[in-house]
Amino acid sequence: MDQQLINITLGTAGHIDHGKTALVKNLTGCDTDTLKEEKERGMSIELGHAPCTVAGLAVGIVDVPGHEHFIKTMVAGATGMDAVLLVVAADDGIMPQTREHLDILTLLGIERGLVALTKIDRAGPDRTAQVTADLARLLHGTFLDGAPVCPLSNVTGEGFDGFLQALQALVRSIRPKRLDGVFRLPVEKVFSVKGYGTVVTGIPVAGAAAVGDDVVLLPQGLAGRINALQVYGSAAEKALAGQCAAVNVRHWDAKAVARGNVLTVPGFFAPAQWYVAHLRLLAQEAFTLKNAAQVKFHAGTSEASGTAYLMQGSPARAGDEVLIQVRLDEPLVAGPGDRFILRTASPPRTVGGGWIVEAEDRRVNRNRPGVVDDLRARAAAVRDDRTFVDYCLRRADALALPAADLARRAKTPPARLQTLLQQLADAGRVATLAPGLYAHTERVAEARARVQDALAAYHRGAPASPGMEPDALAEAAGLSRPECEAVTALLRADARVVERAGRLARADHRPALADEDREALERVEALFLDRPFSPPAPDEVAAEAGVPRARAEKALRLLVEEQRLVSVPPGLLFHREAVDRARDLLVDFIRREGCLESVKFKYLLETTRKYAIPLLDHFDRAGVTRAVGHTRYLKAQWRQG
Repeated sequence: MDQQLINITLGTAGHIDHGKTALVKNLTGCDTDTLKEEKERGMSIELGHAPCTVAGLAVGIVDVPGHEHFIKTMVAGATGMDAVLLVVAADDGIMPQTREHLDILTLLGIERGLVALTKIDRAGPDRTAQVTADLARLLHGTFLDGAPVCPLSNVTGEGFDGFLQALQALVRSIRPKRLDGVFRLPVEKVFSVKGYGTVVTGIPVAGAAAVGDDVVLLPQGLAGRINALQVYGSAAEKALAGQCAAVNVRHWDAKAVARGNVLTVPGFFAPAQWYVAHLRLLAQEAFTLKNAAQVKFHAGTSEASGTAYLMQGSPARAGDEVLIQVRLDEPLVAGPGDRFILRTASPPRTVGGGWIVEAEDRRVNRNRPGVVDDLRARAAAVRDDRTFVDYCLRRADALALPAADLARRAKTPPARLQTLLQQLADAGRVATLAPGLYAHTERVAEARARVQDALAAYHRGAPASPGMEPDALAEAAGLSRPECEAVTALLRADARVVERAGRLARADHRPALADEDREALERVEALFLDRPFSPPAPDEVAAEAGVPRARAEKALRLLVEEQRLVSVPPGLLFHREAVDRARDLLVDFIRREGCLESVKFKYLLETTRKYAIPLLDHFDRAGVTRAVGHTRYLKAQWRQG
């Protein structure tokens, strides 16, 4: 059986006493009514699970209660179904929970199934034919439209062979759940086993878990490790999405765990009370949903009371599809794309359902420009993981996201995320700005435009400047320094931006000076070239160069920006050529002599201590030399010629 085991779960649905549990027993040999109260009352109260071999495959079956008082339990079981066996008794025909269960299954997104028309031993041919015709009308336009209707008797076995053939065809048509999601198991039951500790059961809705894996129980935040696993009652090393699993976490207190909790891996999910959701109201229900209506919200195995706020107008009527935000009275755990059911608080009835968009930390202001459009886009995106990763990058607060942050945001395991990013990159939707740092190409294009616009504006305001300082450019473009560096690297690779003297400029920019400014700059630069190792102080330049103070200050600023003058503390300026020449003299001397006493440097330069010592300190900071007392030695990279 282990070799045939596959992660597909079938489920029953239908009105109370229509033969769901008897059908499962005939299929599997298992009586899923295990509680004393269930046997005494002759009705299912809790969910029942059983393994079943169909078409050579071992699949699971979940049996749900049919009584209206246990709708929340039925929803909890239906959440894990891949296909449904809708059970209708031929003697009773279509009953209230037949309709409500069909509505719930539709809203939960189940797309396959068949109908078991039971108790034909209690109904004659005419009655069976009549109910079959009634079913055709009920199922018209639903996901069961055209599905096989299989008359059978759980008592006599009549029709069971035909039912099995239809069931085998159904199982063959089902694609097992994908296993590349983040493991998540909505808890259905919890109990304690002597010698083992706490066991939680349920059907994982995503991913897989193995013995030894670290897990967390939410919303409590209890950390633990899987000690043992069972799948359909047999020991297993791994449990897959779509399989009924029992998970043993030894040190947890069973009293601290309840249905509706979620077992998952650390770091991806958190409990929340605010959820945005896409809601479809049932068309056949004469119901109007008003803003701030009190509701029951079912997701996974959770049920919570709450308030539903309409994001698009008010009220919403039968058949409408709208965005809502619910505020739950207690936190629950759900992920993007999870299905939910909405029921009225009083009297309780199913009125709609849909899929969760995302959790929010507060109420969303629907009147803020662009909010509803963004929610619509997000609601569409969460239904496909690649599209959702695309959305997360396109709408991220930052230009680029590290892979770990993106995985948490998109609720996608790292391995699956890399596959999706590669697919998006191949489609021209994602760019890698740095190893492990990803951005949407639309956002990158916007950032490139902002950088170029910021540079153009700077050049218009300062045409003589060679370019912008990197920090100033990042601020002007509305980017962080790392983001700006990544974008300018792309622009430099495309020859749209150049770096000149440590500053960034558009490639087509040429510093422009008026004739008077150019003449002043040339005279100031000549002054520093003529006095390489005894340059003038900045406040002496105007007088010594014979130019107005304002023009002298402008010339100094431009020469420093272009790195033709080098600033050397404390407050000295040397021409770049002088600095390079002084370095060469220093290096050649120490290579010959092994070291240099600081006092001798002024003689090499034919200058005074005032200029020589600051230059020596400059070369220490630049990594050319190291000082030991008053003696200089070359750093390793400068020792060889």
